[in-house]
Amino acid sequence: MRRRMLVGFFMILLVWTLLVEACLVFMLAKVTQHDFLRLLLANVLSAPLLVYLLIGALLISSGVTVIVLWRQRVVRSQLDSRLAQLNAGQYQAPIFNRSQQAEAALGKQPAALLEALRQKMIRLQREIERYSNTPVRFSGETREAILTGERHRLARELHDSVSQQLFAAMMMLSALRSVAAPDPQQRALNKLLNKQLDTIQKVINEAQAEMRALLLHLRPTNLEGKSLKQGIIQLLKELQTKITIKITWQLDDIQLNAAAEDNLFRIVQELLSNTLRHAKADSLEVYLKRLQDMVILRMVDDGVGFDPKETSSNGNYGLANIKERAAAMGGTAKVVSVVGQGTSVEVRVPLSKDVAHD
Repeated sequence: MRRRMLVGFFMILLVWTLLVEACLVFMLAKVTQHDFLRLLLANVLSAPLLVYLLIGALLISSGVTVIVLWRQRVVRSQLDSRLAQLNAGQYQAPIFNRSQQAEAALGKQPAALLEALRQKMIRLQREIERYSNTPVRFSGETREAILTGERHRLARELHDSVSQQLFAAMMMLSALRSVAAPDPQQRALNKLLNKQLDTIQKVINEAQAEMRALLLHLRPTNLEGKSLKQGIIQLLKELQTKITIKITWQLDDIQLNAAAEDNLFRIVQELLSNTLRHAKADSLEVYLKRLQDMVILRMVDDGVGFDPKETSSNGNYGLANIKERAAAMGGTAKVVSVVGQGTSVEVRVPLSKDVAHD
């Protein structure tokens, strides 16, 4: 469609240029009292005048078309770059400080509309932050306090009952293996029994992994007075004592508002829980960095990976919750996963204006 419009514009311009040239030649013929057709066919430097008129019209039309096309590309490039920054949540990007360049490229009215959209998105981000910091109360208690208390209760019950029962089941399996009859005549029966015991042990191990992930998921959702870096490090160190996965981290000490820090901490908890339950990874890397006016949280594992399209439909990895939490802070969450190679999850959250300029 765009190519057709460009060809149509060129043809219209070519016809218009030829008409203008024909009018000029006609006026010249009238002034000099020459025949119009003879003047068109008159030789000028061994070629008819008509040939020069055609070449001139082609050059003029081509030049104007190239200029128009270049202008459209400049406008589109300026618009795309600004929209990309807005979509990424980088409302304070340096490109928005060049207002004169925007007006020159886009025009005064489109540039003003784009700036109004940016200011509106900044206001919305601040509103989101303000409402996130406002506690919601039910019967004199905040929602967070109610949820924290319930999580503690569930974690205690799971640890004291289900977790202990799973541990007892593992002890019983070990005892059954030790009392297997040494009689050679029952060797085939023992082999079948051991195979069934291996299956049961595998199920119990998977249940224990699910239990660890669930207990991690039921931890307190806030940092309880610690910084974001301290809370994540404590979480990772506790995890290292319970599982054999190798965990490495590089964390910047970033100061955010309380709601944003709690949300990022909760995202880390969910990602770790999902890694325990689904990834079957040998190593995990955790990064927390500040890049200009953005906070970047990235977690990479070398597990089994998955197809993000299929996962979005069945809810594995809790990606929907993570994306919702990132969006609630005005940020984005990007997931890259390859089956058999592992998964990378990157969360980008914009810094509030006062923090960004510290």
